[in-house]
Amino acid sequence: MKAGPVAVLFTAISLGAVHPAAAGETRAVIELFTSQGCSSCPPADKLLGELAHDPSLIALSLPVDYWDYLGWKDTLALRGHALRQRSYAQTRGDRAVYTPQVVVNGVVHALGSDKAAIQKAIADSRTEASPLVVPVSLKVQDGRVTVTLPDTDKVDGLAQIWLCPVTDQIPVKIERGENGGHDLTYYDVVRRWVKLAQWSGKAETFSMTVDDVLKGIGGEVDRIAVLVQKQPDGKPGLMLGAAEAKLK
Repeated sequence: MKAGPVAVLFTAISLGAVHPAAAGETRAVIELFTSQGCSSCPPADKLLGELAHDPSLIALSLPVDYWDYLGWKDTLALRGHALRQRSYAQTRGDRAVYTPQVVVNGVVHALGSDKAAIQKAIADSRTEASPLVVPVSLKVQDGRVTVTLPDTDKVDGLAQIWLCPVTDQIPVKIERGENGGHDLTYYDVVRRWVKLAQWSGKAETFSMTVDDVLKGIGGEVDRIAVLVQKQPDGKPGLMLGAAEAKLK
């Protein structure tokens, strides 16, 4: 184990059809904090790609930049990812920040390369809290991303609604650092965080143009994830709801 600039996207996206979120219950949102400069991360990156095939899981890779000092600048890292990871640790109160680290449903963490530990974390998150209790409708139509939420008493304050453009696979040739000389593939990479709205728990619909969601991203984007999340003391917390929609 090891102890968060985006450029311009122009890609062909079919915006005429409706792409609803996948049917069925979402058991967990899995966020993997990883780094191209971390020699113990490649098994976790591969595992995340495998977990993403489970339709009941939303798998997201959040590359961090705090291993860049080893001689290789992570080409996919967003500075906000490291901040998000530290904020999770502060909310939990355990100060556990490492790579590869998985955070499940915003409340439980596990070693990102340990499939059994991740499955246990999924179960623990559902025992210790009540994640993903809010059904989320996500659609892409006529150049807009639309999120519809029902009336609920589960929010208890204000929740944040985030849109995350995601690329399914990104091959990277690592030239220096601990993984120098290796060609690695990163799966389900979050390219940007867009705050769609704050939500109080009342039935409501929110919308944003696809162009605005994808602004400033370099490379293709395959889908958009929406996360509805509690923000205790301004830090990320329990995941209340989530969904995904393909862009093509």
